Amino acid sequence: MVVENLLNRITVDAGKCGGRPCVRGMRIRVQDILGMLAEGMETSEILEDYPYLERADIRAVLMYAARQFDHPVLQAA
Repeated sequence: MVVENLLNRITVDAGKCGGRPCVRGMRIRVQDILGMLAEGMETSEILEDYPYLERADIRAVLMYAARQFDHPVLQAA
């Protein structure tokens, strides 16, 4: 799946979840998925617990998060 197609799955709506990035306009935040992955949940477990999610949604969350950190870090002098 093309990167831009993946990123289109991440939406931001001021009226949902306090304007935080969500998956496909649903009330499941990027932060929620990242937290589950950080706690060690497997993709298959997340998909089982949230059957309305798709494998590409989780890839989109990871791509979105990676893009957030794609900027230079200023070093202290």
